[in-house]
Amino acid sequence: MKTKTFVGVAGVAGGARIVSIRSMWTGRAALKLFHTFRVGDALRVGTTRAPAARRFLFAALFALNFSLAAKTLNILDYGAAGDGTTLDTAAIQRAIDAADAGDQVLIPRQHSFLTATLNLKAGIDFHLAGTLLISTNQSDYSGDGVILASNAADLQISGSGKILGRSLSFMTNYDAPNEWWLFQEWRPKMFVLTGCTNLVVRDLTFADAPFWGLHLLGCENVLVDNVTVDNRLDVPNDDGIDPDHCRYVEIKNCHVTCGDDAIVLKSTRQTNDFGDCAHIWVHDCVIRTQDAGLKIGTETVGKIYDVKFERCKILSSSRGLCIQLRDEGDVGNILFRDLTFVSRYHSDPWWGRGEAISFTAIPRNAATKLGKLHDLTVENVSGRAENSIRINGTAASRITGVWLKNVSVKLARWTKYAGGVYDNRPTKVLPPLAPHWADGINLRYADDVSVKDCAVSWGDERTGSFGGAIVAEETSGLNLYHFHGNSAEHSICIH
Repeated sequence: MKTKTFVGVAGVAGGARIVSIRSMWTGRAALKLFHTFRVGDALRVGTTRAPAARRFLFAALFALNFSLAAKTLNILDYGAAGDGTTLDTAAIQRAIDAADAGDQVLIPRQHSFLTATLNLKAGIDFHLAGTLLISTNQSDYSGDGVILASNAADLQISGSGKILGRSLSFMTNYDAPNEWWLFQEWRPKMFVLTGCTNLVVRDLTFADAPFWGLHLLGCENVLVDNVTVDNRLDVPNDDGIDPDHCRYVEIKNCHVTCGDDAIVLKSTRQTNDFGDCAHIWVHDCVIRTQDAGLKIGTETVGKIYDVKFERCKILSSSRGLCIQLRDEGDVGNILFRDLTFVSRYHSDPWWGRGEAISFTAIPRNAATKLGKLHDLTVENVSGRAENSIRINGTAASRITGVWLKNVSVKLARWTKYAGGVYDNRPTKVLPPLAPHWADGINLRYADDVSVKDCAVSWGDERTGSFGGAIVAEETSGLNLYHFHGNSAEHSICIH
């Protein structure tokens, strides 16, 4: 069988990472290896440098030329009905269990398969060409989600098909005054992928999720590419993509629509130690949400660092860019670059009050020993918002090392909701919603803040809740370079 080998190498600080080695057959491609290899200096394949890396690469390529008789296991051959009403969980699981490493489990086109919990295994390509329709009966489930995997290496989830979450079947009723659905006691996540390494999720669509979408817990070496999330905007907690305690993750070319946070990095409290959340790159995504567009937190029990958000468009949100430190972990070395956003007020239950940018370090409760939020860069970012660029620490946890470079925001009011507040939630230490002027840039309990080539402007639809262009309280080391803009009230106020 003829093969063709493709190798991808990506540079990282202090070395290089072999990010993918794929072996291609006629008609389809299967991921054979997705491995990280670090060396003391840059990898130079074909030279005398990094001989150990070369030996590893050549051994990997040699291995790819053996045993390429991968199989395609069509779930119809394992008893799946595909009529959208017969529960096909067992049949699909039989196909998964029969697959060997390198095999493809095929969900075929022109069929809808009703399913509950599926447990994927290492080394397979779970290929979605048709539609998975999730069961609404809790007794059909053996876990807390639909697509599960645990400690699965070299797993690929791919295909142009769909997973439909049937969210309203997990709701009790629509709360018209608050403009959202109220949920039942139990509802499944769409994906829970735990402890997986060399993981690829690409090209598929999941829609109408009743709860979190793609939850990645303790995973390492992950690619999420060209995934479409098409959830309802009025269902709570239907997050798009949630890397949680994950490392070396790339999320790119995704389109995310959801009511809750779109792409959000977390460090949740777990019984197992899943490690830090670090080395994350999110880029070239398009987002529409009623909550935060690009976010870190609120769950921050461990360290989160070395994160880049680049070249994304946030079409609608309640906070464009957001970091919420609420727990004991430190969050730092975060870059937001080449982004556009729209941020606006929504109905009361939704967190966020139209802040353009919101970086806050606020204790979750009185017992919280809050970590540190530090070394944050926002560069080449512009947008329209109903509320401030807000950088707000506390006396016990000051935010340090903030760079705003070429950031512009235009503030106006265009929604019907009451304004003049900042949203501190979740916290039991400060008021959940605090009355406050909507300043262009508001700094509080922050040190070493540099604002360079930034601008604040105001739309025609102004209200009495708008304040100054820059207001700084309990702030030290504020440096302004070529700041431009008028103000609703007064341009600069420092206390």
